Amino acid sequence: MGLVNLPRLRIPDKPPTWMRRGPLREGAFHSALHDERTASLVGTALGVAFATAFVTGLISHELQHPASWWPLTSRPVWFYRFTQGLHVASGLAAIPLLLAKLWTVYPRLFAWPPITSVLHALERLSIFVLISGAIFELITGLLNIVQWYPWRFSFTGTHYWLAWITVGALLLHIAVKAPAIARGLSNRAAEGPRIEIETGRRGAVSRRAMLTVTGIAVGAVTATTLGQSVTSLRSIDLLAPRDPTFGPQGVPINRTAAEAQVEATAMDPDWRLSVTGPRPYTLTLSELAALPQYTSNLPIACVEGWSVNAAWQGVRMVDLLERVGAPAGSQVRVVSLERSGAYATTLMPHVYAQDPLTLLALRLHGQPLSLDHGYPARIIAPARPGVLQTKWVSRIEVL
Repeated sequence: MGLVNLPRLRIPDKPPTWMRRGPLREGAFHSALHDERTASLVGTALGVAFATAFVTGLISHELQHPASWWPLTSRPVWFYRFTQGLHVASGLAAIPLLLAKLWTVYPRLFAWPPITSVLHALERLSIFVLISGAIFELITGLLNIVQWYPWRFSFTGTHYWLAWITVGALLLHIAVKAPAIARGLSNRAAEGPRIEIETGRRGAVSRRAMLTVTGIAVGAVTATTLGQSVTSLRSIDLLAPRDPTFGPQGVPINRTAAEAQVEATAMDPDWRLSVTGPRPYTLTLSELAALPQYTSNLPIACVEGWSVNAAWQGVRMVDLLERVGAPAGSQVRVVSLERSGAYATTLMPHVYAQDPLTLLALRLHGQPLSLDHGYPARIIAPARPGVLQTKWVSRIEVL
């Protein structure tokens, strides 16, 4: 059977006179750079940036909320630092690329007639979802980097699920536009002539110049923000909200003890660490300090993209679990003195709990933990998101 012909809609060939203004007026788009070649080149770069952000964002989400099938690993120790830094960098790079992409295609967004058939309507709907989702993801992601949340919804869940919707719309768009993309990427003959671009005065600018400016914008945004996760670049970290070495004891913090409302309880001289399992026990801070101490040089990396390597000293988690008689492969629940935070209680799979580098840290860079860094004790484990490196630990439970 042949395909069913979808009905065409009866729409005038030209918009009504009262609508022939702005982008719908005659001759509104006179630049020859609104073409398949330019759109395909910019779109390819944007697609790479979005794909990178999506894959690394998926990794971040699964590390924070691991599914049973997800292959967790604690090596390399810088794994989360790398993937989350790449996630934020690719997301920031996508901002100028998205603006350039919208500029190259916006005449088609105002094409008349706006809808010619049911199939065309579905295509336009997918473009609307793609553009709306991309803008929403980039804006909310940018605000998350600076830790400003002017909304009531959960950023993590919304950002995650809308990413799937946006990527789905992107794949549909690529499938529909595949012939045009192929023509654009193969049309090298169009690169030679100088082509006019819309400016205050009509000036001749080549496609190559337009793409070069876009590339410079992407490079500038990346270079001036990447220093928050690549400390060797911190001297040019001009646009990033975080200096990776600025904070108590040379390490940034996201949530202070005052914000977590644990100041009084954390400084209580009667504080005890409770470890529950087959042979439960409690330890005072001095008893913890008297146990064999180890140093782990591990990065701490947060979802906002900043990360820094630090020297942590404390008691190995594997030693605490051995003392309590934890069975091999046990999962651990870590409970903080913090009461209301989203990560006041965290689950630690055995791959981290039994890693010899995972510590219940008591010291940072040779000094006792500051209150904001989790005094009297905090978790530090390799290749884990910073939000799961629980501070102000009060109890460790073997599950």
